[in-house]
Order: sequence, then structure tokens, then C-alpha cells
Amino acid sequence: MGNQTTIDRQAFEPAYAQLVNILKEQIARGIYLPGDRLPSESELCKHYHVSPMTVRRSINALLDQGIVSTTQGSGTYVKAPDLSGVTFSLEEFHNIFKDKERTKVKILEVLIIKTDATTANRLAIDLGERTILIRRVLIRDGDPIIYHKEQLIYDPVRPIVEAELEVTSLHGLFVGTGETKFKRGDIAIEAAVLTKEEADALNTMQMQPAFRLEHIFYDFEDKPVSWGRFICRGDRLRFTTTVGVSHRT
Repeated sequence: MGNQTTIDRQAFEPAYAQLVNILKEQIARGIYLPGDRLPSESELCKHYHVSPMTVRRSINALLDQGIVSTTQGSGTYVKAPDLSGVTFSLEEFHNIFKDKERTKVKILEVLIIKTDATTANRLAIDLGERTILIRRVLIRDGDPIIYHKEQLIYDPVRPIVEAELEVTSLHGLFVGTGETKFKRGDIAIEAAVLTKEEADALNTMQMQPAFRLEHIFYDFEDKPVSWGRFICRGDRLRFTTTVGVSHRT
């Protein structure tokens, strides 16, 4: 039955979790390939000296993780990597905002302006209503790396504007520390090239490849209060993920 790892009865980790890791390790090593059937419940019980309930919990955990699938009356099979369900991590963003000592914000401009049609649509307000335009650049170790331009709904009685002028607001959004006045956000990512305005802010050349992260942030009444874009040079941002099962570390 492949890898001869056994269940450690003295371990703190439950037996079903140990069995999950054993089977994942065997799949990662290629002992069971995509499409292969795993040993039956009775075979797993006999080999690892565990109960049927333990085996079922282990298989259910693998099902929840998308590693296997089951066929009634046939067995449990290893699934091929499913690219349609891949999610990517903004690890670079997380690292940038996590290290507040090295990341600084330089405010380039703060203005009260009237909304155009695009902004009014994004913020669900009337055309011509006042918003606050904020342009800023995030600097890490003295190097401008992210240009941020956003418009906030103008409301003099709300503290959102003051909070948005600080790096702690952005830090809270990307690190999850609670240092933000927003409840949630919608983010769309697309490839772009730098405009002159963006290139100037990032101290680089126009038409360079970049990533554009367009966002709408919502208050705790689920109303949009901020619409804007993070612009990052293409050589400064990577999207990473893992597909399939990797070896345990």
C-alpha cells in the first residue's frame, strides 16, 4: 500500500488528521496519481489500525480540500488539479503593508471635485456630487512602488477621509488588522500600461507594463464610499498559488 507511515497513538494530532496527511503525502509523492483509486475503507482500517469512522472523517477532509472525489459503489479517486478553481495570493501586497516601518505614504494631492459619470456610477451617487480626490504613492525603502488614486464620497461628519490619509488604513485592508473604516471591498485586477501620470508618480517610463487593481470599498451599511485604483509596475507584483498537492514541510 505504498508509504508505510503509521498512526502515532501518542501524538497530539488526532488519528484522522494523521491519516489525511499520510494520504496527501502519498499523493504528493506520486504513489497515487490522478485517476487512481485509493485503498478501500476496509483496507485503510486494516492497514492503519483505525476505525471506519476515522477513515470516513479522513476521506471527507480530502473531499473538502478538493484532493479526491468519490463514486458511489466504486471508491475514492485522486482528482487531477482543477485550474478552474485556482485562487491567487497578493503576497507582495501583504508583505508591503505588513512592514509599516519600511513602507511610507507620500500624499501627492487632495482635492474636492465634482463627480463625472464613471465615478458617479461606481459610487452610486448623482452626477456632479462632490467627492474627495486623493492621489498618493507608497514608498518602500525610498523607492516608489505603488501609485494609488481614489475618490471618496464627501461627508464632513464622517472620519473616513482623515483615516484614508494614513498608511494604517491601507495596512488594515491588506493585512486584516482592523485598522480601517471599511467593511469590505471589491477588487478587480487587470494588465495595463503606465500612463504619464502613473509613470511620473512611480519614477519610471511611460507605457511600461503594469497591474491595475481597481477597488470599491464599502461602509458598514454596504454603501460604496471609495472607488480607486492601485497601480503597480509589472516587475514589482507577482501572483502566486499552488495547484495540486505538495509535500508537507
